[in-house]
Amino acid sequence: MSLLSRLPLSASTVLPVLAGLLFGTLMLLGGPPALVGALVAVLAAVAVLAKPVRGLLLFCLIAPFVPWTTVTIGIRMTVSEALLALTWAGVFMQWLMGRLPSWQAGPTERRMLWLMAWSVVPLVAGQFMVHEEGNGPVNWVRWLLNVSTLFLVPILTPTPALRQRMMDCLVIGFTAMLALSLGVFIKSPDARTMIPVLASLHYAHPEALMDIFSSMYNRMASPWVHPNSTGGVLLLGVPLAMFYGVSQKGWRRALSLFVALGGAAGIVFSGSRGALLCLTALVVWLAWRRVPMAGRALLIGAVLAATMLVAYPPARERLASLTQGSQDASTGVRFDEYRNFHRAVERYPLGLGFKVETPATGGGVYGISNLWLNYWYKLGLPGMLFFIAVTVAWWREVRLMGDLSKMKADQALHVGSVGAMLAALLTGFIDHYFSFTQVLIALFWLTMAISLQASRPLPQPARETTTS
Repeated sequence: MSLLSRLPLSASTVLPVLAGLLFGTLMLLGGPPALVGALVAVLAAVAVLAKPVRGLLLFCLIAPFVPWTTVTIGIRMTVSEALLALTWAGVFMQWLMGRLPSWQAGPTERRMLWLMAWSVVPLVAGQFMVHEEGNGPVNWVRWLLNVSTLFLVPILTPTPALRQRMMDCLVIGFTAMLALSLGVFIKSPDARTMIPVLASLHYAHPEALMDIFSSMYNRMASPWVHPNSTGGVLLLGVPLAMFYGVSQKGWRRALSLFVALGGAAGIVFSGSRGALLCLTALVVWLAWRRVPMAGRALLIGAVLAATMLVAYPPARERLASLTQGSQDASTGVRFDEYRNFHRAVERYPLGLGFKVETPATGGGVYGISNLWLNYWYKLGLPGMLFFIAVTVAWWREVRLMGDLSKMKADQALHVGSVGAMLAALLTGFIDHYFSFTQVLIALFWLTMAISLQASRPLPQPARETTTS
């Protein structure tokens, strides 16, 4: 009898052998760095699979800070999306093992499921109607991962303690992003100085980084690359951090205040006109609702914004371009997009799908700088209607905020998250980045989930019944 036939082929024997072969191969091919990286990745994966909430917390740390750092796991995707995929793997594993309680979808989540189901139709249609290079199924899966944060929050953070940990991670992530962005900006206002930093973080498409930072070199650079994306993510972060800090003490309040003030400054320095106008509209709405300190914040914010605009001429010129109407380059492009939008929907009646991003190349077809119309462009008219149904259901659940003139600590996160969502939706009239921009939309749907959690009553623990 051979030696191999006498060896017990159990899992306890095979798994160590396979692990040894894998790590030995990595050591030979990539050296110690590859081995250490693989060990860290395996340990992180095991930790997330054992407790999926760790994956959500890691996402909240990494997504605001370095959203588009990439990793290759069969396909190239962002680390943020890889964490979401790993988190869902952990959720399903824990459900199968009976360690996660069952979860009941609310009205908003049920409408989102309909939107996700409909997306299969434009996915298939786009594969045949769009004659460009692209991987529609992969892009579709990535989109599903991004919107799935709407479900992960209620599944994994059912208690106030877990929600606080999630908010802590978000605030720390925004703090790191602002520290990097403002630090580089103060050292050198030239946005191109950010390129080597992002290249070291394994950002894809270095040629795109060069094009964007070179054409907008006098606007604050950030890990979100495009100034409008920077303004969009800060529009979510500023209200969340401001109202979260109101209900906290110590380092949590200090970091939240830094994110609120630094984020407002970042919106000005990035030159994102839409984000600045929508943040101003949000503060005016809060003052109208008589939220404590909102009126004072409006006055102080106006003074600080005016000071920054005087001190930084590029931001002043960017804001002044609003008065130029169609003569301004970006505004003129938007007018062209609206004039040509009917051609896009005629060409793709079931939606562009996920094979390529808008605008479609060639044939004089433009994109569209509008949140709702971009859903129509990508997912067809039914897709836009499903998205509207989601937002209407969300508003019906969160609109009752009580008397805000006497706001209590337990109301603060509710008001901040709803305010962030309203400001984000308001930008939808002038831009589309909250529709299909990877990772940014994950934070958008995460913020919606936070507002829903804050507006719903806490789940009551099950009571044991005794028989007499």
